[in-house]
Amino acid sequence: MNPETSPTGSRRKLLLAVAALAVLAAAAWGWRAWRGVEVATQPVQRRDLVQTVVASGRVQAPHRADIAAQITGAVVAVPVRQGQAVTAGQLLIELQAAEARALEKQAALAVTQAQVRLRQLREVQAPVAEQVLRQARATLDAARAAAARSEDLFRQGFIGSAALDEARKALEVAAAARESARKQWESGQPSGSDYALAEANLAQAEAGLDVARARLRYTRITAPRAGTLIDRNVEVGDVVQPGKTLMVLSPEGQTQLVVDLDERHLRRLALGQAALASADAFPGQRFAATLAYINPGVNAQTGSVQVKLDVPQPPPNLAQDMTVSVDIEIARRPQALVIGLDAVHEPDGPAPWVLKLQDGRAKQQAVRLGLKAGGVAEVLDGLQAGDTLVTGPEAVRDGQRVRARATPVR
Repeated sequence: MNPETSPTGSRRKLLLAVAALAVLAAAAWGWRAWRGVEVATQPVQRRDLVQTVVASGRVQAPHRADIAAQITGAVVAVPVRQGQAVTAGQLLIELQAAEARALEKQAALAVTQAQVRLRQLREVQAPVAEQVLRQARATLDAARAAAARSEDLFRQGFIGSAALDEARKALEVAAAARESARKQWESGQPSGSDYALAEANLAQAEAGLDVARARLRYTRITAPRAGTLIDRNVEVGDVVQPGKTLMVLSPEGQTQLVVDLDERHLRRLALGQAALASADAFPGQRFAATLAYINPGVNAQTGSVQVKLDVPQPPPNLAQDMTVSVDIEIARRPQALVIGLDAVHEPDGPAPWVLKLQDGRAKQQAVRLGLKAGGVAEVLDGLQAGDTLVTGPEAVRDGQRVRARATPVR
């Protein structure tokens, strides 16, 4: 019998094969253990690090103008529509104006009458009064001379007491007439009562004309300034009342974004911080904004603080009350030493650490972190640029041999 084909030989060959496989497996395991576990890595590098606060808000002009009527009237025309851009002074609403026009004509006639009365006083009554005063003075002078002569004649006995009394009476009448003429003349002068009354009547008539013209102007409601009509609540045929809002105008000017932020960000906010925003309707169009106002109070119900941002150059499609997304830059570190947060163990704990690749092994390294933003963190202490860190889901122990698997640089 051939020894190699005997049962004993067959068992020997099987044992040799098993032993060879075991040796190969041990060698493979040893080779793999010597090379280490393949892990994802990332480099420690320097780059600009920006921390932002992201929030949603709305577009708002610094103020809105409520357009209302100042008189009661029926609407005869509304030549504008909601959403239309208007210029300062453009007609928005026209009211029935027949009564207002009639009142203006009546007031204008009253002014004309008052002007004629003042002119008549100045050009007719005043000169006539002056002539009457001169005549009264002359009459008084003549009466005085006659009375003096009568006194002499009475003393000489040429006339009786009756004639003297007549002369004295004529003098008194002439003096009274002169005094009346003087009063009449003074009243017609610029400082006199008739002149003052005529001027007062003219001023009253002119004031009445101003009121009538204002009422007529109130029948044409115009835009107080350029802007966009964001609301309209009036139609032709409506009878409007004073004070009721008929339209809302969003004036042109500084556009602002109003945003509510969580109060935990309050300590990091400062006036003048830059921001980037985009309307939800046009997410691809980002525009610059600047933090201009921080409400000193906190909303107790929502735990938020309201801030406002100026938009120096708003895009043309940015409209009132649009929803916007805003990234406010609250901190910046130029050329900071940064690592990905996925490489940090216990990043929010008191003693964060990383696994640094060193001499083919993973070495636990304590780090001190600073600013965190966008999935990365600033390293203040513990690492330097060029270090390689172990990342990924693999379970790696401190001191374990590892080998790097190439990953894209962040």
